[in-house]
Amino acid sequence: MLKQPTLAGFTLIAFILGLGYIPARIAIAKQQAHRPELILVLGGSPARERLAAQLASTDPSLKIWVSSGTSEAASEFAAARIPASRVYLDHRATDTVTNFTTVVKDLKRKHIDHVYLVTSAYHLPRAQVIATIVFGSQGIAVTPVTIADEQRIESRWRIVRDGLRSLIWLSTGRTGASLRGQFQHSHFKWQDF
Repeated sequence: MLKQPTLAGFTLIAFILGLGYIPARIAIAKQQAHRPELILVLGGSPARERLAAQLASTDPSLKIWVSSGTSEAASEFAAARIPASRVYLDHRATDTVTNFTTVVKDLKRKHIDHVYLVTSAYHLPRAQVIATIVFGSQGIAVTPVTIADEQRIESRWRIVRDGLRSLIWLSTGRTGASLRGQFQHSHFKWQDF
């Protein structure tokens, strides 16, 4: 005789099915867009912006989204002769998790399925965990491009913490960033980009 399913049994089944959900969404996104359609630069270093400018100069169809970049970002792209019409400076994010959660709806609205992710090599493990959860759950694939500008090692605690914050965002729509204050809003409009 079969036993009645329990809440634990349903939870286990949901978890197992959920494990395949994000990788499937990423695989579909890569199938729909073999090459990245946009460059996403995580703020924090002018070297990241210079690398994004170099990458953009190889493909004039790529636009650049700088999430909480440096104050020199606009001049970095101008110096590389990247037209301002290809660059979007977004200052809404307050940390690495919100670098992804503040832009994901905009990217989906523009039907972006695949992005280059520009960040520092030490920062990539944490950024990839967040990108996998936030972007992957929405069907956006990521191809990382890194610079080795700092000889730091990302703490495992920060990777786990931000992975958990991303899972919380996935289930609640909140990241916990609001505990630190209100977002700064961008002065640019995505429609102009």
